[in-house]
Amino acid sequence: MDLAYGVLWLLTVLLDGIAGQGVYAPPTVRIVHSGLACNIEEERYSERVYTIREGETLELTCLVTGHPRPQIRWTKTAGSASDRFQDSSVFSETLRIVNIQRHQGGRYYCKAENGLGAPAIKSIRVDVYYLDDPIVTVHQSIGEAKEQFYYERTVFLRCIANSNPPVRYSWRRGQEILLQGTDKGVEIYEPFFTQGETKILKLKNLRPQDYANYSCIASVRNVCNIPDKMVSFKLSNRTASPSIKLLVDDPIVVNPGEAITLVCVTTGGEPTPTLTWVRSTGNLPDKTVLNGGTLTIPAITSEDAGTYSCIANNNVGNPAKKSTNIIVRALKKGRFWITPDPYHKDDNIQIGREVKISCQVEAIPSEELTFSWFKNGRPLRSSERMVITQTDLDVSPGTTNLDIIDLKFTDFGTYTCVASLKGGGISDISIDVNISSSTVPPSLTVPKEKSPLVTREGDTIELQCQVSGKPKPIILWSRADKEVQMPDGSMQMESYDGILRIVNVSREMTGIYKCQTSQYNGFNVKPREAVVQLIVQYPPTVEPAFMEIRQGLDQSLTMSCRVLRAYPTRVLKYEWRLGTKLLKNGQFDSQDSTEYTVNIVAKENYGTYNCSIINEAGAGRCSFLVTGKAYAPEFYYDTYNPLWQNRPRVYDYSLQWTQMNPDAVDRIVAYRLGIKQAGHQRWWEQEISINGKIQKGELITNNLTELIKPEPYEVRLTPITRFGEGDSAIRIIKYSAPINPHLREFHCGFEDGNICLFTQDDTDNFDWTKQSATTRDTKYTPNTGPSTDRSGSKHGFYMYIETSRPRLDGEKARLLSPIFNVAPKNPYGATNTAYCFSFYYHMYGRHIGVLNVFLRLKGQATIEHPLWSSNGNKGNHWNQAYINIHPTTSFQLIFEGVRGPGIEGDIAIDDIAIVEGECMKSEKPANNSQSGSVGSLVHIWLFLVSFWIFVLSHQR
Repeated sequence: MDLAYGVLWLLTVLLDGIAGQGVYAPPTVRIVHSGLACNIEEERYSERVYTIREGETLELTCLVTGHPRPQIRWTKTAGSASDRFQDSSVFSETLRIVNIQRHQGGRYYCKAENGLGAPAIKSIRVDVYYLDDPIVTVHQSIGEAKEQFYYERTVFLRCIANSNPPVRYSWRRGQEILLQGTDKGVEIYEPFFTQGETKILKLKNLRPQDYANYSCIASVRNVCNIPDKMVSFKLSNRTASPSIKLLVDDPIVVNPGEAITLVCVTTGGEPTPTLTWVRSTGNLPDKTVLNGGTLTIPAITSEDAGTYSCIANNNVGNPAKKSTNIIVRALKKGRFWITPDPYHKDDNIQIGREVKISCQVEAIPSEELTFSWFKNGRPLRSSERMVITQTDLDVSPGTTNLDIIDLKFTDFGTYTCVASLKGGGISDISIDVNISSSTVPPSLTVPKEKSPLVTREGDTIELQCQVSGKPKPIILWSRADKEVQMPDGSMQMESYDGILRIVNVSREMTGIYKCQTSQYNGFNVKPREAVVQLIVQYPPTVEPAFMEIRQGLDQSLTMSCRVLRAYPTRVLKYEWRLGTKLLKNGQFDSQDSTEYTVNIVAKENYGTYNCSIINEAGAGRCSFLVTGKAYAPEFYYDTYNPLWQNRPRVYDYSLQWTQMNPDAVDRIVAYRLGIKQAGHQRWWEQEISINGKIQKGELITNNLTELIKPEPYEVRLTPITRFGEGDSAIRIIKYSAPINPHLREFHCGFEDGNICLFTQDDTDNFDWTKQSATTRDTKYTPNTGPSTDRSGSKHGFYMYIETSRPRLDGEKARLLSPIFNVAPKNPYGATNTAYCFSFYYHMYGRHIGVLNVFLRLKGQATIEHPLWSSNGNKGNHWNQAYINIHPTTSFQLIFEGVRGPGIEGDIAIDDIAIVEGECMKSEKPANNSQSGSVGSLVHIWLFLVSFWIFVLSHQR
């Protein structure tokens, strides 16, 4: 019987595919969860909320249907789905975050798309729960009370703890629990500018008994098994805010390489303050040694300079802070420039005119800087003709000038300026400037052979500007286009010999480069400029770089290779080769592409074709891999659970697939099917013959039998043509219960986390809620709803509609079953398998509305057929309903709860079953007459639908 049924069912599926019904399906998606969740609010709100404790592992899995197999993508609102990924997505069915942190909470979206219809998207909100250690801070105020001759001293104890969910605080004095109103001298309140629960304890007009040990207990009421946390503070008449003193000068001026120690001591505060050191910019140096309030920096450098602060805190009043500035003495960057005759604007040095020599250095601290001038090694003092000045530190720090007035022949010589720091310890900077008849301003030229300069991509090139003059100035290189960066990423590069060396030249470096003289270490005259043109040659860029072409025997194919860009643009020639065999060559004229055609494909035409397009700089290559391989098949993922049970210890699997691009190559004559148990090495293989041509979208089926429960198997499928084997497709199949695509038996008591794949209808007014007596809110509405599940257990679950406010009379909640697939006994007849559909319902309360059950058939999503209905109070007990259904195709059941006129109208359902065969029992207790009449009408309607489907199918 099983074999006969399998053959008939296979014929039915093949007929459906050939008839053009197709198997391509847009994606659907749902989210299931595992890991260490504290609580999962599946249906209570319009959104799903997954609660997890900080540090645990979050694991969310996206289950999809659809064909072709949808691509799955996880994203997160305002952030990446995982810190392990720098992009904003995780492309995987399972999102797993180990040691989840509070900032990783938020809404996670699973998106599935396969190019058919709109993408399917589901979301789930993840709340990360945590409770940090609480902190108590103490503040006091002293103020004069009006019309009374005494001072009132008030003390505030504030307790703060970061948490999710909001924390609740309680206070104790010793072992006494403090509550608002129990002590007139104590006030407990929440500041108006905060959100949360009570956190401030106010001691008014401090009394002797208020000097005690206070404890703040922070609690999130054991949510996620997070225990309460407590902190204590002892208040006494010695309690005081901290005060400190720095035993160092401010500022501290030191030489590089010296060790420095900063000492901070407390001068007051109860309890004893803790001392910490911070730096105004950045972290403390890595080499810093801390010992209580003492900070030591060994071998200090200029990078260690800055402001260092000592902070004392004992949670009483405001922290105390003292700072000092560390200055590391330094002299660096010595420069000079010569200004010839500043009054006559002459670039040359002439006898009888004035010459100014300027010298500049960077000094820390700048106020310690001193300059000395020498001529030919002898000290030089300021005079009427030799005027030494030092510019204003605020205008041009670290600059000194020597003005030589009425230059004479005897003034030629070497002038030296020496920069020093007072106090020594830092090496002086000495700068020599030669003034003579040979001291001339600079000039810049570019050798003729150096511009334009032609090079090839990847080479090393030197751009040259010849500079003459004495002294030779620094040359500054930049791009003529001021917005373009230099090869090293900067906007300007310095050169001391006029040469700019570029390593690994790229095509982006083509352009005009400008060289100009700098006033530093040379003449302070109008800059001399020159330009160098750089031309970078590069081989042609072509498309396609690689293309796979699949073509059957005895057919034709054409390959085309196109030039996108090249320099020089004049392409010399092209060559077509198959392996090493030259097929075609030639030269380009005005066209930018070349083609090669194979008129009749034979086996010797298969292989890799290379087209090389060549210019002076090299070659660009298009590669074409020509084969007759068939494309990989695509497995068909029809349902969440595409398995059906055969015998208790084994299971069968109906493997279904379609062929990608079946017309691209020769006709597929067979498939090689390989199967192995997951984790094993050995494959069992067989060949599946194919008769006739495979159509696009055609569903092909093969039954895998004698698979051992619950072992998963790896399946490999390879198409075979005259060319040989094509590309393989691999998937994992595994047994999974209880829902089968070809329905035999279904039971649901709503005990599992995914509520048997039932879902909420998005078009209704509110949702069904999963409930048990142990999880029910203590404030639930009395005199309505069940006190246990159908079996009488307070720990068992059921689904119910909560009719309390804000629900209104007539509002609906709809619960959708998974889609059940049915297999007809006779594919050529209209007689289908009957199923007994049963469920328990509880309708107790004086405001009970209506419970309706509808049937929805595949292809008729907008039509719902009433199966059963009941209204009014049925007593405080569970009732069972039995309904015979005869679906002709895949179907879905819908439970609709309608809210009555008041809050005592909760309706519940439990233990839903669908079993093959007619119902043998009548409904108990007896249902109203309306139910029976509707059930009879459905039987008649289903018979008519079956009859017309039978007639239409034979007409095709």
